Amino acid sequence: MPAVSKGDGMRGLAVFISDIRNCKSKEAEIKRINKELANIRSKFKGDKALDGYSKKKYVCKLLFIFLLGHDIDFGHMEAVNLLSSNRYTEKQIGYLFISVLVNSNSELIRLINNAIKNDLASRNPTFMGLALHCIANVGSREMAEAFAGEIPKILVAGDTMDSVKQSAALCLLRLHRASPDLVPVGDWTSRVVHLLNDQHLGVVTAATSLITTLAQKNPEEFKTSVSLAVSRLSRIVTSASTDLQDYTYYFVPAPWLSVKLLRLLQCYPPPEDPAVRGRLTECLEAILNKAQEPPKSKKVQHSNAKNAVLFEAISLVTHHDSEPNLLVRACNQLGQFLQHRETNLRYLALESMCTLASSEFSHEAVKTHIETVINALKTERDVSVRQRAVDLLYAMCDRSNAQQIVAEMLSYLETADYSIREEIVLKVAILAEKYAVDYTWYVDTILNLIRIAGDYVSEEVWYRVIQIVINRDDVQGYAAKTVFEALQAPACHENLVKVGGYILGEFGNLIAGDPRSSPLTQFHLLHSKFHLCSVPTRALLLSTYIKFVNLFPEVKGTIQDVLRSDSQLKNADVELQQRAVEYLRLSTVASTDILATVLEEMPPFPERESSILAKLKKKKGPSTVTDLEEAKRERSADVNGGPEPALASTSAVSTPSPSADLLGLGAAPPVPAGPPPSSGGLLVDVFSDSPSAAAPLAPGSEDNFARFVCKNNGVLFENQLLQIGLKSEFRQNLGRMFIFYGNKTSTQFLNFTPTLICSDDLQANLSLQTKPVDPTVDGGAQVQQAVNIECVSDFTEAPVLNIQFRYGGTFQNVSVKLPITLNKFFQPTEMASQDFFQRWKQLSNPQQEVQSIFKAKHPMDTEVTKAKIIGFGSALLEEVDPNPANFVGAGIIHTRTAQIGCLLRLEPNLQAQMYRLTLRTSRETVSQRLCELLSEQF
Repeated sequence: MPAVSKGDGMRGLAVFISDIRNCKSKEAEIKRINKELANIRSKFKGDKALDGYSKKKYVCKLLFIFLLGHDIDFGHMEAVNLLSSNRYTEKQIGYLFISVLVNSNSELIRLINNAIKNDLASRNPTFMGLALHCIANVGSREMAEAFAGEIPKILVAGDTMDSVKQSAALCLLRLHRASPDLVPVGDWTSRVVHLLNDQHLGVVTAATSLITTLAQKNPEEFKTSVSLAVSRLSRIVTSASTDLQDYTYYFVPAPWLSVKLLRLLQCYPPPEDPAVRGRLTECLEAILNKAQEPPKSKKVQHSNAKNAVLFEAISLVTHHDSEPNLLVRACNQLGQFLQHRETNLRYLALESMCTLASSEFSHEAVKTHIETVINALKTERDVSVRQRAVDLLYAMCDRSNAQQIVAEMLSYLETADYSIREEIVLKVAILAEKYAVDYTWYVDTILNLIRIAGDYVSEEVWYRVIQIVINRDDVQGYAAKTVFEALQAPACHENLVKVGGYILGEFGNLIAGDPRSSPLTQFHLLHSKFHLCSVPTRALLLSTYIKFVNLFPEVKGTIQDVLRSDSQLKNADVELQQRAVEYLRLSTVASTDILATVLEEMPPFPERESSILAKLKKKKGPSTVTDLEEAKRERSADVNGGPEPALASTSAVSTPSPSADLLGLGAAPPVPAGPPPSSGGLLVDVFSDSPSAAAPLAPGSEDNFARFVCKNNGVLFENQLLQIGLKSEFRQNLGRMFIFYGNKTSTQFLNFTPTLICSDDLQANLSLQTKPVDPTVDGGAQVQQAVNIECVSDFTEAPVLNIQFRYGGTFQNVSVKLPITLNKFFQPTEMASQDFFQRWKQLSNPQQEVQSIFKAKHPMDTEVTKAKIIGFGSALLEEVDPNPANFVGAGIIHTRTAQIGCLLRLEPNLQAQMYRLTLRTSRETVSQRLCELLSEQF
């Protein structure tokens, strides 16, 4: 910046500011300001022309008065005139006044734009910088229309100075955020990417911010930035603090640039080029290694900068979700932060681990920290940290630890802050349902939930309890007994009365044989709560009473007396009065058979998504694409609402993050209580009659397909417009897959039509049914589609998912392979060593064995190999093979027509970096297909 000359001190301005500060009252201040405004107005209107210094001084005074909160209605033209000055200080004040006081509707905007254009064309870096700052500060649509085409040319011009490039990049970023449709994407985009290689790190930092924002909208245009960003990040990470002295912050080289580069890489999937991918992995490992090093400074600025880079690197590792070693290391590093003395670090560690818990590779590692997280829930002083601890417990919960986590959350609920109680209640209800193997535990948990926090138990929670109890014969008697005992407490929450009234009205007969819970006792117990309840609960209890008339004829007279009382027949509430009159008349005139027909037991509820999940999502806010992983975990949580209890053996599922049985797959369908819901209760066939209309497979589809062979959830496809995520579960020959379509843009998708395409052979061997989706997908939103799957016989092909829609008037057509493979129908089987080799010898025919010897494509890590074999679906048999380095597995492929036993043996050769995979099954085609799928994973 040019030096300020002696005459630029503006003594008159200093005197005016001093006078204002010395005013004793508000009235004195206003009087002094009005006097000054009158003086300035007379100077501007006077015959004598003002010089540049005087204009600048008076404009400065007007700006100061405006900042004090007073309206300024003149002086704008004088400020515009200052823009044409050749003196820096005068031009600077003119731009400052315009940035603060001139709005986009001003009549002067054309004059201002002309002055800015002159400064941009002057090639004077100081004037260009002022003009760019003004454009960015105003940031109006008119500014974008006038200069969005000029600024990119300045940015990529070879003779532009570094300081101007920085300003141009940030100015263009501001215009893009304000009016993204006005910033053109053209030839300059490929050139701006190369700014990542610029020698000036300030230019690189500004360019990275711009490219990151542009890449979120147009990833394909900027995909070449990935290799350049990895290269630049590598140079920063491997540099010493003395190499980048001007950009080293408390011994951390270029922390802001490192964070921006890591965020840019999160706009893209893992690099396909092995060299780039390897270099990025080295960078991330180096960042994790530095986190273990002793600090080079005790100052908080050093730890803040170091941890900022670390947390962004962990976000990138989680986003890619493809490097098991890095995911586990990241989890272990975050685990160290859980007990750090700095509150902010504990908060960030809990938040990041919530994301890691959704990855199948790191879920088990996250679970090892359960005791630390529970301790944080009990001892943390900061409520926001405790809330993150609740979120992490919810995310890490599975069948193995559900009872412990639910118990701890219930314990915390008694002392939890009121602001988060409702959310905890919803999460406890979801987890109790999702992972309930013993439904007596589920009933106990929900009743305990109502006892502890009844005011926060929404209708969705107790509705869901009723649905599950009605759908499961084995728990009805226990539920009736438990609510009867709970209602005997002197003070009961009204929600408990609702649940008790409904369950006893349906199943009170199951406990009526016990003298302690005789029909009359049940009635008196419920009626003792009647006068303390609200009108809706009283209405429910009246319905319970008429049910009792049908179930227990011996209490008919007592109940009729209650219904006949003036407090009911003449009740001021119309609903209660009508029920009392109708129920009394029904009990009087109807025969026993008619009464039994009208008041018969409620039929099982139809399958539906848990309304508790919808309630939690609504409380968390609208769904976005960035919430995809969490949405996938939550939306698949409607697991145990089917008519049959989930089997205990289903806990031995084949992934490190076992999901529960979705909606009771494999059980008989429930009897519908009425017509199917309009939101997609009817299943429709989506096999396409014209597969030729589908687009060819999207780039990278085969690689993504291979990644899903050993896992069930994640992002299947992503481009600049659309993100497709999957969450699936399989049991025996049945499966259910949830497909999440995320709109990454701000524009609606119209005529959105996903279609499953199968060949004739595949249709004969694999049955697929899906529910339709909304043809309109709003910008930034996502929609969910459920696919029911049945394996009829063994198959080798995979279905193709074709998505067609209109975006901004343009027809879009995307096809990806849907990862439904034969191994998904594996049921793991535990076998002793003797049984395994006996069965191995029985499958010795040449047609039953397939063997493959292949080169290792990935590092030969024992733990990763174990995880992949388990993820493939078979049980991993420990201490079976005489050679401890070998891996042995066993399982059964379930189809509708047959069950096919399968044994596998994987022999690694670390020195030669080779594997030998041997598979033996009772069917040759199955052996061949499983060998093809599994050999691609190592």
